[in-house]
Amino acid sequence: MNLALRRPGMFGEELALRILMDHLLFVECRPEALADQKRIWEDRGAWSSTGLAGVFRDLIPDRCHEYVIASVYAEFAHHRGWLKPDRVLDSEEYAVLQGAVRQWAGEDRVWSDVVDEFGAPSILFGGNNPYYGKTLGYLTENPEEPMVSFDLWNGSALGAGQSWPPEQEEPLLLAVRFGTGPFRETFTFTPEGRRRLPAQ
Repeated sequence: MNLALRRPGMFGEELALRILMDHLLFVECRPEALADQKRIWEDRGAWSSTGLAGVFRDLIPDRCHEYVIASVYAEFAHHRGWLKPDRVLDSEEYAVLQGAVRQWAGEDRVWSDVVDEFGAPSILFGGNNPYYGKTLGYLTENPEEPMVSFDLWNGSALGAGQSWPPEQEEPLLLAVRFGTGPFRETFTFTPEGRRRLPAQ
């Protein structure tokens, strides 16, 4: 589970995560727990007929959907006690992060800016290759405290089609997400993130 969350593309993306969680919940004799979670996501506006992917297609450019999706499933895994983070924040670090991050994301940032400001993530969704998008998740030991997620993207310039390698040397921060309210309200987009919102 923890490997699949970190590298979802290698395991089969969202469907694979759901299958793995179904199996773990069967072993725990709680097969209904994922269906209950889907209802919560649906009530918050985070679930569509195509799962979480359908919602993120309206918010995040291609080439990083799988990582942002994995970060949402990771919060569920954290609630279940399955997630094994690389690092957890203490309550003071977490309070500082939550208090500062929305204003901090008011300017354009890149991957190294996030790590320089807030330290290594609790969990890296995606690999270390700077040419690919990724999501950095920061959390505490308390599963009731929402993960703070930084969604990063790397790709071609707007309207330029796909090119390789990408023009940017490292991924651009598009949005910071945390909270338990209506899903779209949990996003704070950087100026770059607003510019790159997928066309509706």
